[in-house]
Amino acid sequence: MEVCYQLPVLPLDRPVPKHVLSRRGAISFSSSSSLFGAPDPRQLSQRRGAISYDSSDQTALYIRMLDVRVRSQVGFEPERRSSHPYLCIDFRTLHTRLSCGSSPADSGTEKRVHRLLSFQRYLHSSRLLRGIPQQIPLHILDEDYSGQARCMLEKVGSWNFDIFLFDKLTNGNSLITLTLHLLNQYGLVDLFQLDMVKLWRFLVLVQEDYHNDNPYHNSVHAADVTQAMYCYLQEPMLSKSLTSYDILLGLLAAATHDLDHPGVNQPFLIKTDHYLATLYRNTSVLENHHWKSAVGLLRETGLFSHLPPEDSMNMERELGSLILATDISRQNDYLSRFRTHLDQESLCLSNASHRHFVLQMALKCADICNPCRPWELSKQWSEKVTEEFFEQGDIEKKHNLQVSPLCDRETNTVGNIQIGFMTYVAEPLFGEWARFSDTRLSQTMLGHMGLNKASWGGLQPEQTVISEETEPSAGGSRSKVIPQGSRES
Repeated sequence: MEVCYQLPVLPLDRPVPKHVLSRRGAISFSSSSSLFGAPDPRQLSQRRGAISYDSSDQTALYIRMLDVRVRSQVGFEPERRSSHPYLCIDFRTLHTRLSCGSSPADSGTEKRVHRLLSFQRYLHSSRLLRGIPQQIPLHILDEDYSGQARCMLEKVGSWNFDIFLFDKLTNGNSLITLTLHLLNQYGLVDLFQLDMVKLWRFLVLVQEDYHNDNPYHNSVHAADVTQAMYCYLQEPMLSKSLTSYDILLGLLAAATHDLDHPGVNQPFLIKTDHYLATLYRNTSVLENHHWKSAVGLLRETGLFSHLPPEDSMNMERELGSLILATDISRQNDYLSRFRTHLDQESLCLSNASHRHFVLQMALKCADICNPCRPWELSKQWSEKVTEEFFEQGDIEKKHNLQVSPLCDRETNTVGNIQIGFMTYVAEPLFGEWARFSDTRLSQTMLGHMGLNKASWGGLQPEQTVISEETEPSAGGSRSKVIPQGSRES
């Protein structure tokens, strides 16, 4: 079914061309109130899209492009172009090109697109999209899970949950499977009268919008954060206070909090004059993009179209408030406010705004909880996030940009990056969370973080020796300096 949207009246320098308004597609309006370029009409007819409109900023109109096949081949249409060579590179093929030196018609891209199309063909042929009556119990979905994955879901509330194994058992569909299971477990599908076909399609599009070429910011990370969020929602302080609306919001925010992450950070987007930095005026650029991407998918699938308009708008706005809280550059602001509440014992969870603030803090903890996982899991995440940093540094070197802090593989190691992150970011946050929720889980997380920090400290001398041994070999910019190789999937 085609969904039509009425565009709000905006103070544009010139009217929007009639052929643009009459077609589905991707249009971009910059915050500077001018139309910088209309896309090729031939592309417009091939694309489908959804409008994500921020009512608090009358000039920020952002059209989400949702066709994976088109985006994988042609990338995003920039809001405005600059002369920097990086802007002609598609985020989805960026790391593959850099590491393999392949051409734009990259075989890896073709394989990735083929996988997505095959998965969609499976969905279209499944019973779900042929129309299952709503009265059929949702446990029928268990037939689509493997037996081992179903067994793992019985312990989804365990802090030792191995998301890497679960992703393998679900054939790379951990985010879809986990989120659907949790929504069903809480009874949210029935309570909010969510259409199963729309919900399934929404989760599929969410998973597809994560760039699985990213070593760290991919759908497995989103699934891991969603599982951690569930663990926090089960804590006594939250489980007895949060409403079903709060829980639905928290799970959706966790699943979409890094949606369409390009694998580079905000300073990189700003210094390359990227159109997203321009659109969001260099403020919480990635987080705003994740939020608007999530809203675009909600509207494209019509997941909440049966709710009153004011309720769906409130849901979108509060979803954005949660996702924006994950901006690491605002860490001290949230932590200071949290600490003040705890010092003054002023948190009242019967107050909706206070519950929302606690959800923000829970999502922040879930987003950076990797140092608090058992060593076998934490080590893998540490290696993945560091590799993503180093790949950004490689890109910066290739384009003669100043290498960002922590992104130079020649001068940094996994250990020193992780020790610094735990010391200055993770320990203060989880220390305050333990004050708020002094439970066995909180003490377990702090215990794991202490052991992991000591383990990385013990590996530091060995890493230094290996780094010095590999340094003379020219062209070894991608050589591993980690004493124990990462467990590649």
